This record gives sequence, C-alpha cells and structure tokens, in this order.
Amino acid sequence: MLKVLKFGGSSLADSSQFAKVKKIVESDSSREVVIVSAPGKRCKEDNKITDLLYLIHAHIKYGVAYDGVLSMIKERYAEIKEGCGLAIDIEKEIDETFANVDKKTPVDFLASRGEYFSARLMAEYLGYSFVDAADWLCFDYNGKVNTEKSEEKLRELKSIYGRIVTPGFYGVMANGDIKVFPRGGSDITGALAAGYLGADVYENWTDVSGILMVDPRIVKDPKTIARVTYDELRELSYMGASVLHEDTVFPVRVRDIPVNIRNTNAPEDPGTIIGERFDDELEEETERFITGIAGKRNFSIINIYKSRIGEEKLGLLRQVLEIFARYDIPVEQIPSGVDSFSVVFPSESMRNRKHELMHELSELESIDDCTLTEGISLIAIVGRQMAYRTGISGKIFRTLGENKINIRTIEQGADEINIMVGVYDEDFEKAIRLLYESFAK
Repeated sequence: MLKVLKFGGSSLADSSQFAKVKKIVESDSSREVVIVSAPGKRCKEDNKITDLLYLIHAHIKYGVAYDGVLSMIKERYAEIKEGCGLAIDIEKEIDETFANVDKKTPVDFLASRGEYFSARLMAEYLGYSFVDAADWLCFDYNGKVNTEKSEEKLRELKSIYGRIVTPGFYGVMANGDIKVFPRGGSDITGALAAGYLGADVYENWTDVSGILMVDPRIVKDPKTIARVTYDELRELSYMGASVLHEDTVFPVRVRDIPVNIRNTNAPEDPGTIIGERFDDELEEETERFITGIAGKRNFSIINIYKSRIGEEKLGLLRQVLEIFARYDIPVEQIPSGVDSFSVVFPSESMRNRKHELMHELSELESIDDCTLTEGISLIAIVGRQMAYRTGISGKIFRTLGENKINIRTIEQGADEINIMVGVYDEDFEKAIRLLYESFAK
C-alpha cells in the first residue's frame, strides 16, 4: 500500500498546523510521499507566503525596498522552525536565496520559494528525505509537463530515498529555469506524483472535511458527499461548485487512482472519495439519490419563434448560432419546442452589445419574433443514481412549484446524471435550499 499526500497552505500555516501534519503522516506507515504548499493564512487578516513573494517581485521590478516584506516571510518560517524544534538554519537559506535576487530574477523562481522552504522544514520534521521538485518535475519548452521524463526521475528518486517530501507548485524547464503551475498548482503536483508512483490512494489534505453537497454560503452546515465520480465532479465544478479543478485530478483519473479529500483539522473525518465508478451503493446514496447541487447566476435567454417552422428549424438554428459565434457568446443550453427554440447564455458575454445582437437576430427573415429574458440562474442537480430512479424530475418540479418558483428552462444530460433547471435570479438561493432540503434528508 502506497499513499501520496498533498497538504494545502492552510494545513501548513504555522507550527501547530505542522504538528497536525506530522501526526497524520505518522499514523499510517503507507503515507510515504508528502507534497507541501507554501504556508497559507493563519487568520483572515494574515498573508499567504506566496502572495508576499509576488509582492517582493513587484517591489524589485519598481525599485522599491522589500526588507519589510522579507522580514515577514522569515518570521513565519522562523516560528515554524522554533515551534517544531528543528535544527535547519532556514533563516540562512532564505538570506542566501535573496542575496542574489535582482530585476533579472524570474518571477516563477521567487514565487516557488514558498513551497521550497516549506518542504525543507517538513522533511526534517518528519524525518523524510527532501527531494526538490526541480529534480523530477520536468517541463518541455511548450510549457507542458514531460510525463515520461518526470515519471522516470520521480520513480528513481523514490527508490533511492524511500520516504520523501517534495514541494508542490513548480518544476523545471529544460534550460534549468523554474516554472510554476497556475495558483493552486500544488494539487497538480500531488496528482502527478500519485500517478507516476502508481499510488493506491492520493490524499488531498485541506481545511474542509471533503466536498459539500451544496454551497455552505447558501445552506448552513450542508452534508459532506461521501463518494463522487469524476463525471459528477466535472458537472458540479462546471456549475460553480468549489471543488478540485479538472486539471488537478486528471493525472490520477487516467490511472484509476482514488482521491480522498481530507481535513487536516479533523483527521478523523473520512472526507470524500473521488473515483471513476463505484460498484456498490452506500445506504445514504440509495436513500437520497443525488450527489450534489450547484448553480450559477446571471444568464439570459433569447427565445426565437417561427410559426410552422417545420424543416426550416435546422437552418434557422444554424443562422442563430452563427450570429452567436460572431459575437463570441458561449451557448449554455438550447431548449426547443414545436415552433420555437431558445438559446441560454451568460449575460456577461453580451456586455454592451445587447441591442446589436437583438437587432441582428430580429432581422433574420425566417423568424416571426425574438425576445430576451435576463436575470436567469441555472441550477444543476447531479447524481449518478438518478438514471436508475423514477420520480426524480417530478420531485424537483413539485418542490419548486409548491413554493411558487417559476421554472424557465429544463435540461437533462445525455448520461442522465444531471438535471438542470433555470429560475429567476431572485429565486436562486431559495430554490437551492428547497432542493437540498427535499433530497438531503
């Protein structure tokens, strides 16, 4: 059994969080590979180390002294060192790093040092070997990860050192320059490492006990999703749910490695398991049928009418979509009736071109009428169990109808794991609460 673990910034914010990480790692001997982020915020008013590093780069660029900012960084790492009783002279390492920094220093190098110093401390604290991400995570000149080379190097290093700590967020270009992933890139590093090493489980430790069924800003204390498939995760993420980005799970998905989202502050919680499929059903999954609910505001609907449209519908739809493409407006849904169809799209994509768009559509000779409805929200009810149960759609419509919420659009995905309804923006949060209460009992 091999487990690869990634700890986010909130899990590494100070020495007390480092202590929690140590306890988690030592509680399971199969936790042999640890990927760390840079220390995050200790409180709402605090700063992330990575933000401070980007600030230093800005100061250097404009010739502004950055001693104060660097002192803040050194104090954070010094507190971790002292609180964990470590011998490493991290202050000296930081000083040596910044001794040669100037306007020519790449921003990626500076930004990556948060993870680097964090890993140096964690390696000593756990008694693991430190392995620099620059020694195994290789980028090609096109900016993409060289999978074959990176896997070979990581496997070799793992065979040499056994238990290792490595920084997240960055790797190295062929010319030796450091390159970082987008923000949140430590998740990608963790998934790559788990995939390359053929881990049995990839544990992603953060500050929440898994993925929640619904936005906690809308529903108080929502339940945690015990298990979610990658397809369900994609649907929820697309509709705005705060979950792992698709890029961060692809490296483990292609190798069918389950991901376990866990809470560093509540390690006894089982968290959420993400997998390609589940052959059995948990009791809670059987009872409620749905996995999660997510939604986004601010969509618009353009309704196109043509009496006795018949065979002309396909040609008219093509003309309408060509206009949308010309205006660079993405299409979310295309509900259709006998003599009409609608186009649902993000309102922001119209920007200040609303009147021009409507005028061009209304000038089409083959339509009788064209109307615009704004202020629409889309809500997705997602669940792999829905395809095998009758009455789910009826329950959704009854719940909203009994509470006088008008449904403007309805769509179900071809794989039947997603039913999406459109409601007015003012009903958005109420509709989500009602649907959650209806299904999550």
